[in-house]
Amino acid sequence: MKQDAEALRGILADSGEIPTSKDFKLQALIRLLHEEAPKEKFILFTQFADTARYLSGALHAAGVDSVDCATGDSENPAKQAWRFSPESNEKLKDFPSGKQTRVLIATDILSEGQNLQDSARVINYDLPWAIIRLIQRAGRVDRIGQRADNIFCYSFLPADGVENIIKLRNRLVHRLRQNEEVVGSDESFFEDQTPGDEDALRNLYDEKSGILDEPVDDEVDLTSEAFEIWAQAIKDNPALRTAVEALPDVVYATKAHIPNSERPENTPPGVLTYIRTPQDHDALIWMDADGKTVSESPVRILRQAKCNAETPALPRRSDHHLLVARATKIVEEERGAMKSGQLGSRRGARYRTYELLQDYLRHREGDLFLTDQVRAAVQAIYDHPLTTEAVDKLNRQLRSTISPEDLAEMVTTLHRDDRLVIANLHDEPSNEPRILCSLGLAD
Repeated sequence: MKQDAEALRGILADSGEIPTSKDFKLQALIRLLHEEAPKEKFILFTQFADTARYLSGALHAAGVDSVDCATGDSENPAKQAWRFSPESNEKLKDFPSGKQTRVLIATDILSEGQNLQDSARVINYDLPWAIIRLIQRAGRVDRIGQRADNIFCYSFLPADGVENIIKLRNRLVHRLRQNEEVVGSDESFFEDQTPGDEDALRNLYDEKSGILDEPVDDEVDLTSEAFEIWAQAIKDNPALRTAVEALPDVVYATKAHIPNSERPENTPPGVLTYIRTPQDHDALIWMDADGKTVSESPVRILRQAKCNAETPALPRRSDHHLLVARATKIVEEERGAMKSGQLGSRRGARYRTYELLQDYLRHREGDLFLTDQVRAAVQAIYDHPLTTEAVDKLNRQLRSTISPEDLAEMVTTLHRDDRLVIANLHDEPSNEPRILCSLGLAD
């Protein structure tokens, strides 16, 4: 480490100070702000506070108006967010048009938990190591209350000369393949990703893969991912509904393992397990015969579980229950930190209902009786997991784009009837995860 530091100091001493006119990445940013969208608001994200401060000074010097910089050292990042996006934060009285920020430079301190939808343009100045950061950043402006028809996301990739030296894009591909579950239903894009396939990765950052788009209605969460499968199954065989609904928890079966012909090493035999945590998070997990996780992606696992009425049942694997126990332990360790008050996936019924009703309340402050009822239900959703009935009902209505008024009425009715959340009632939850079912994959 000491030798590395000394080598870096030597490089800096030899190269001297680089003028901003020679910083071509910076110059491209200035052209974007000055020429391509001179009147638009931008939120610019960078990984590093030093970069944020450097850009702030350089943009001021280049004549870019109304620039602000928010980092972990900022005294009040929330106030900086309000100055940049006062309408969405109901702060227009404090920050009228002449006192607003046009370009807000920020580290990921602002990538979650802030309303920034007065803007419809996001800049990723450097390449985040975790692709999920792109989604979180875009989500700051792609929220309820956004009035623009299109969200524009600009991402800066390393120059080709730099890439040839450090192979960042190639290393990122390896990283993505190790963590493909992070991107949820878009995981099939990365299953086909191979080191050296730089065009595909570039397309991701150009949004050609659709990674920053909202999911289609039938891919909102695990429940909805399975909805179309279930609907088709009971349409083909109506008797399935009664038979399946009568099954107890922990039910299991086994079928023949069918590997992917092109990549059999990534589709090994083992056990698929469906688990629901005490915090009402659904989890699918695929374990191989060595007790290692193959995948936690709903799409991959549901595809592997696919079968029809003629698929023969096989004898249970000798290690079936051991692998289910291992899967349960992994889910407990990964998700046990999710205490009440956390809303889970932004694609889930709980999160989406909470966000929609929060926006509804902001526009109904005058109707005290109504808003008190809704506010009590919203607080219950924040504090406690939803009942299975509520999840099913809300997912169906959210798919049909229910109006805020009807959603509020539905939620308050469920809450009044003690059917909205699990909260020390007759459905008091256990501290243990529930193993709903499992499917063995036998050779």
